[in-house]
Amino acid sequence: MFEAIGLFLLGLVLLALGGDSVVKGASGLAQRAGLSPFTTGLLLVAFATSLPELAVNLHAVASGQQSLALGNAVGSNIANVGLTLGLAALAAPLVVEWRALNPLWLVLVVATVVLAVLGLDGGISRIEGLGLVVAFVAVVAFAMRRAGEESPEVRAEIEDYARTSQELGQNLLRFVAAAALLYFGSRFVVRSAQPLGEALGLTPLLMGLLPVAIGTALPEAAAAIAAARRGQGDVVAGHVIGSSLFNVLVVVGVVAMINPLPMPGSFVRLELPAALAFALMLYPVLRGDLRVSRREGAVLLVAFAAWVVYELLLINR
Repeated sequence: MFEAIGLFLLGLVLLALGGDSVVKGASGLAQRAGLSPFTTGLLLVAFATSLPELAVNLHAVASGQQSLALGNAVGSNIANVGLTLGLAALAAPLVVEWRALNPLWLVLVVATVVLAVLGLDGGISRIEGLGLVVAFVAVVAFAMRRAGEESPEVRAEIEDYARTSQELGQNLLRFVAAAALLYFGSRFVVRSAQPLGEALGLTPLLMGLLPVAIGTALPEAAAAIAAARRGQGDVVAGHVIGSSLFNVLVVVGVVAMINPLPMPGSFVRLELPAALAFALMLYPVLRGDLRVSRREGAVLLVAFAAWVVYELLLINR
């Protein structure tokens, strides 16, 4: 038991370090290749911060633990809104002016509903998985096309997020280090998940939904708190929505493309509606006063804690 806990925690640390390294390396190489800091920042917000989750889920699929991958993908979305955004807003009120986030939020809501509909027959097929990935490519293309409409303040904020060294050797080293850290981190997390789950009475699905999803979200929450204190509300909100879209469309899509992904009926009835409910909680922010106050952050955290308790009460279902 203690060995599994140690391995799990070590894996989470390696994933956090690998995620930070790949973001910096990708930013430096992209700008060296000619992409503007603004475009680079958009791409990083859209998917780079979710690469640790993708690494864990690919390792889970390779180990025959698809339920762990499914739980992690959806649990990460709930943690993105309830935990990451909640903690960031509690640290400092967020101001969100990024215009493209409004339609992207709508895509997230629709994608979550579509995922639930696709799962009504008991799983996601390879063709359906491919469709999800293609949809993500279209979403990124849309975001790039809308980029020119953003205000100078939003552009400056995202450019600042992407700013890093463009030295070739340093960034190649960052990528090599990130690949090793993500590989071993995901391997340790997946290897320890089964014995930990058995000791805690959690199925692989709930192990991915709760400990793994929350564990991989903590470094992102720490980064979001730091960004909130710097006044980068757009970066925080963009990460929450972009990362959630990546999880629903790319992570679930790629896992299903590798091997058809079973989806239990209880998951479609309980966990996916919960993910949808948390996504809908973003509506007042993106359609209202464009602010996330400390009080709203506290509400998100309370809702997240209530969801965790609810899931734990249903362990024996």
